[in-house]
Amino acid sequence: MECLDLFNEKLPARPYHADDLSNGLKINKREKAALARHIQPNGPTHKIWLVYDVDRRDAGLHWEQVGAPPPNLIARNPANGHAHLLYGLLTPIRTEIDAKTAPLRYAGAIDNAMRSLLDADPGYSGLICKNPLNPHWLINQWESNLYTLDELADYLDLSPYKNKRKPLPDYGLGRNCTLFEKLRAWAYKAIRQGWPSYDQWLAACLDRATGYNAQFSTPLDLAEVKHTAKSVAKWTHQKFKADEFSAIQSARGTKGGLAKGKGKREQGIILLESGATIQDVMKELNVSRATAYNWKQQA
Repeated sequence: MECLDLFNEKLPARPYHADDLSNGLKINKREKAALARHIQPNGPTHKIWLVYDVDRRDAGLHWEQVGAPPPNLIARNPANGHAHLLYGLLTPIRTEIDAKTAPLRYAGAIDNAMRSLLDADPGYSGLICKNPLNPHWLINQWESNLYTLDELADYLDLSPYKNKRKPLPDYGLGRNCTLFEKLRAWAYKAIRQGWPSYDQWLAACLDRATGYNAQFSTPLDLAEVKHTAKSVAKWTHQKFKADEFSAIQSARGTKGGLAKGKGKREQGIILLESGATIQDVMKELNVSRATAYNWKQQA
């Protein structure tokens, strides 16, 4: 399948779009939004496209000069040559709260390394891109096959991002990853303070997410912050219930209860998912900090 056809097929059901970004974003059905000059390439739960904003007159060829992988699609501005470079992923990155942390961080490291290699705009969030389906832009397709993250990583130096205890740089997908992790960690504990209604909880999550976002040197678009807040609020409100919390507390205080009959690894993950700290798990299950930390990465 041609990448343009795939781009059209994989558009969100109701994407953000605009002909003139200065007039703000609209939301509409995919068929109508696809006619706009600018469009949201990724849906709210997955990223299939990594998009980079290269503000150079030679943006359409700069990737080759720096040894970057060939983009699947390039949408260039005919007036100044500036372009959006789109790399499609064979397996989309899941960005929901139930996503695994390790793959999301790996994708964030690749995204940051790619942005650095291309000298792309660090303030560009990727929420909206030049729509390659719109004839206003000059379109090139270089690579017809989608990439795996490992294939992209072959072109990149990921050594600056090896330390998992160090947050990713606060731009690109690194911001999404950091916001997601900080908000999730806060929400697991905060929801127990009064067990609020969903509307109250959503407002609290959005307020907290907005505060975290303001700490970034280049904050994310408000729409992305709202999505992350809604995702965390919805998941935690569904999964954390006051009448179930006593059972969770029991599991934290005894090797029986919720985790009874399970191996140490399963018990550890259950406890961590219920809000127990690494120190709690170390003490309760008599394991090392490294083991408990590894379980936390899987929780």
